[in-house]
Amino acid sequence: MTHPRPRIGLALGSGSARGWAHIGVIRVLERAGISPDIVCGTSIGALVGAAYAAGELDRLEPWVKGLTWQTVLSLLDFKMGGGLIEGGKLIEFFRSRYKDQGIAQLKKPFACVATELFTGREVWLREGSVIEAVRASIAMPGLFTPVQQDGRLLVDGGLVNPVPVSLCRAMGADIVIAVDLNWDLMGRHSRIADKDEDSTPPASRGVLLDAILEKFRPVGRPGEATDMPSMLDVMTTSLNIMQVRITQSRLAGEPADVVIRPRLAGVMAMDYHRAGIAIAEGERAAHRALPLIAELLGTGPQA
Repeated sequence: MTHPRPRIGLALGSGSARGWAHIGVIRVLERAGISPDIVCGTSIGALVGAAYAAGELDRLEPWVKGLTWQTVLSLLDFKMGGGLIEGGKLIEFFRSRYKDQGIAQLKKPFACVATELFTGREVWLREGSVIEAVRASIAMPGLFTPVQQDGRLLVDGGLVNPVPVSLCRAMGADIVIAVDLNWDLMGRHSRIADKDEDSTPPASRGVLLDAILEKFRPVGRPGEATDMPSMLDVMTTSLNIMQVRITQSRLAGEPADVVIRPRLAGVMAMDYHRAGIAIAEGERAAHRALPLIAELLGTGPQA
């Protein structure tokens, strides 16, 4: 008697720009013949997961690899109210390039996590517009404005469930492969810069944006050097601490069968232009996990 293959769930975690590593993880799994049946995501994991569930990863990957600081900034609409970024330009960008037929019409079952702002309740988005669901899941507090939906304000799902293993289980997954992007962030004191990266702020940012960012730069006394981080660094690092602790707690109580942990401490939250580095590390981490996945699936050793 043959037993049916277990249903595989893929839980893609939060992590801002580190989330491009999810693309590398998915590529390695697919090449090894491991095709998840259920895809769930939180924050950036929701964005990559939605593209994968829609069969659009081949379009998303070259776009993210081509991102520059100029491209990223061109998609940001600054607004000092509820968050620094409104998100309208980003949503319109995706609407103009991807047909949103709704979550129910995706090629793979998909859902993502958001947080209800005033109650702290975890919200599972399993129906309706794909783009609107992703926009709610990525609404990092202080950075993106909250999303209004059905009379409630929704923000980043990473506040309550950074790696949505529980959502995968609820959708029927027998085996859950989770991707934790933030596990190695604690204790990081400095950024690991890529040798090919141009760290010079682009001139095309514009006078207004330069003036805004100048307000957020640390200022020391005349002649005194300062190592004080920027406001954005403080905010994102604080969120990292919170998400690391929450992830540890959630995975202890709701363990995944396999946890893939890319080493991404050198990729900062807003380093969306460093996709190549993150994707490559996602591939390396997934390769390390293949033997365990193969053992769970009973498919023998993987190359």
